[in-house]
Amino acid sequence: MSERATGAATDSMAHILLIEDNHGDVRLLQEAMKRADIDQELHVVTDGVEALNFVHQRGEYTDVPSPDFIFLDLNLPQVNGIDVLCELDEDNLTYVPTIILTSSQADKDIRQAYECGANAYLTKPADPDEFVEMVQAFWDFWFQSVELPEAE
Repeated sequence: MSERATGAATDSMAHILLIEDNHGDVRLLQEAMKRADIDQELHVVTDGVEALNFVHQRGEYTDVPSPDFIFLDLNLPQVNGIDVLCELDEDNLTYVPTIILTSSQADKDIRQAYECGANAYLTKPADPDEFVEMVQAFWDFWFQSVELPEAE
């Protein structure tokens, strides 16, 4: 992990990968990060195939930066979120914190997500203010408190 994602070292911009096919949810996360004053570059892909190409820097994504964090929706076209998560786990990309950000509260989904290496499972709040609070709490925890390994 880069120095920007370790503990209080938040001087550099964070690269966050959002894997989300709902454009409204993308805008909501962008607004929440802006309102929470989070210094980040948000990269958005809309399906599981794009997500895997991004993290493996394949095809049109050969020059993208490695993400510091991944927000992953479960309900994706082509390759679903659980399959993306399991592949990340199999490919030893577990050093990149992956946060499930979804509307599903199904116990089966929660269990599968953690079995495949999710670092956290968050249910999207319907209220925009609650969404901002959740994003701020995420930022404070992952970028202010947690020590993460550097990428290999």
